[in-house]
Amino acid sequence: MNEPIILLLSGPNLNLLGEREPETYGKETLEEHFQMALKSATEMGLHLEHFQSNHEGELIDAIHAARERCSGIIINPGAFTHYAWAIHDALATFEGPVIELHISNPASREPWRHTSVVAPVSSGTIAGFGALGYEIAINAIAGMVKNEKS
Repeated sequence: MNEPIILLLSGPNLNLLGEREPETYGKETLEEHFQMALKSATEMGLHLEHFQSNHEGELIDAIHAARERCSGIIINPGAFTHYAWAIHDALATFEGPVIELHISNPASREPWRHTSVVAPVSSGTIAGFGALGYEIAINAIAGMVKNEKS
């Protein structure tokens, strides 16, 4: 039996994790976050793929490609969270669970960060738990994917 495929998407500037605003985003690099998520996914019987881009269209293309192939998507859209309606629309076409993930808590930051255009097309949002958020997201999506199969 093939493992369900989960796509982990990382938006703009997340490639700079570990060096960009460590007081807000922590000292872990994006690769360290991915490795933590990969370990959790493997333990849960999931196959995890990761894609990062600073370009909205590339993230949309990845969502489109996941439609017939992946069982779920975890997305940290970065600043695209607050205005990228095209990402919202692409996620709306995905039939599996979608988890919106943020390292920091946007609701406790600047007012412009309080609105998410991704949240209405997400199954749930995990925010403010730092690196632990990746593990929480994997656990949540594993439960959702397994419930869909039963």
